[in-house]
Amino acid sequence: MEQKKIDIIKKIIWLRLAQIFVNQRYKKGDFLVPIHLAMGHETIAVAVDEAMGKQDSLFLTHRNIHYNLVKMGTLKEELDEYYLKSDGLAQGHLGSMNLSNPDKNINYTSSILGNNLPVGCGFALANKVKNINGVVIIVTGDGAIEEGSFYESLLFLKSNNLPSIVLVENNEWSLATRINERRANIDFSKLANSLGIEYLSLQENDPFEYKDKISLIRANALEMNSPVLVEVKLTTLGYWYMQSEEHPGGKFINYHGGPAPEVDEKEYPQLVSSNEDPLFPLNNYLSEDELIDISNELSEQLKEEIS
Repeated sequence: MEQKKIDIIKKIIWLRLAQIFVNQRYKKGDFLVPIHLAMGHETIAVAVDEAMGKQDSLFLTHRNIHYNLVKMGTLKEELDEYYLKSDGLAQGHLGSMNLSNPDKNINYTSSILGNNLPVGCGFALANKVKNINGVVIIVTGDGAIEEGSFYESLLFLKSNNLPSIVLVENNEWSLATRINERRANIDFSKLANSLGIEYLSLQENDPFEYKDKISLIRANALEMNSPVLVEVKLTTLGYWYMQSEEHPGGKFINYHGGPAPEVDEKEYPQLVSSNEDPLFPLNNYLSEDELIDISNELSEQLKEEIS
């Protein structure tokens, strides 16, 4: 296998390990700020990072740990930010839910549902005025598409011919409620078609397919001076079971925020033996022994970095 592909596989495994290290400290009550882990979101974060151009920019949500970590390639500064230390990524001023990093093209992050969409629109318009040849990538979730800002932003981006990608991370949950329990299905392809916007659906976490397809739609956005709507179907891992009088055996709760109580450090940290876990498709490219060796090497590097 070519070295570039091995490097992408290493990024995905490293991103999972880094989050597990954060989770281990989170379970001990180390942090003063709320953190939303993104185990299960690794492949899309790595693919976006690989596809981005130098003048592209990211606009993120409260769940931003995966994009921030992969852009830094290190854990310590982000970990120190969660401790609110002065040597943290933002000198302890931003914590987790608003953590941005303009030096790495993460220009804005918001803890307010749907807030980053109109801000990204303004940035994209500024790019056009300044003749900056970059794509604005706005990441949101399936819950935030219920906000008016989602539809208004798509219309604004299309009406003003702004190269952009609106990327919906769709885990089919809103907090602890399944989306199909709270509202009718929204067909993203029909929504995009109604505005004359290209639509792309991603699923099953193949890192090289994701990278190639995002690179292609990024080029299309620039060529057509138009937004592209991307829906990536994923599973946010770290679920747990909540016991109550109504559910004495425990009710399945999808992970949303806080420590994931049942996730522990493992030799090779695959959580689910299916394509729902971004680490599972890596078995198509490397043997289990090779993946374990990479995981052990990266784990030791992380321990040394944050010791």
